[in-house]
Amino acid sequence: MQNIPTSQELFDVTGKVAIVTGATGAFGAAAAMGLAKAGAKVMCTGRKPATLEPLVKMITDAGYDAIFEAGDPVVHEDNKRIVTKTVEAYGGVDIVVTAAGVNKVGAIIDQPVEDWEMVMDVNVKGTWLMLKEAGKVMVEQGRGGKAIIVSSARGTLGMANYAAYSPSKAATDLITKSLGCEWGPYNINVNAIAPTVFRSPLTQWMFEDDAFYKNFLKRIPIGRLGEAEDFIGSVLFLSSKASDFMTGHIMYVDGGYTAG
Repeated sequence: MQNIPTSQELFDVTGKVAIVTGATGAFGAAAAMGLAKAGAKVMCTGRKPATLEPLVKMITDAGYDAIFEAGDPVVHEDNKRIVTKTVEAYGGVDIVVTAAGVNKVGAIIDQPVEDWEMVMDVNVKGTWLMLKEAGKVMVEQGRGGKAIIVSSARGTLGMANYAAYSPSKAATDLITKSLGCEWGPYNINVNAIAPTVFRSPLTQWMFEDDAFYKNFLKRIPIGRLGEAEDFIGSVLFLSSKASDFMTGHIMYVDGGYTAG
């Protein structure tokens, strides 16, 4: 019992270097802010510099450490550049959070092939490319690391008009499991966070449609949608020593949505 660490030691990420993709979105921005406030040095990345710049300014103005480098998640050279810039700025990579994602809803018989390709490219290829490049650094460093993939409850539950999105998240779930096996010998933990609907600008319409909102909440035992702090808690857990014996796992942060 003398070797039991304190809670502060278990969840400490002070000085760790993190890359967060999709930092222009709700989950990525929450992850970036949460990690920075916990003491990590954060590289924020996404396609839009106009969105990344104010995010990083908000973080640094509050006294925390963050930079940004814009790039397209589906372009291999962009992922290489982002990882290289991170190493140049901070000296390595300890944590990578792949939060870049997109959804295109539509019946399969009507949905354009281009929509399906976009969803699979961003959600699957983009995840694979960043993990490939960040993983090279973490393996070469020899000090372990943490990889966190943002999945979805839809990776395990089908839904009408989701024949692009749900399979894409099922694919990232199996990337999680496969890399958990592959990188275990290097002390690199690979886990996924699978949320249900969280409050964000993209889901604002749900709150405005009272009938839809109330009906949707019937499927969530906790009785509410997710908030940013619900997501950040799981990111910090999977980024820290607290999850050192956990890999290849899909963590459902969904208020019980997938439980019943």
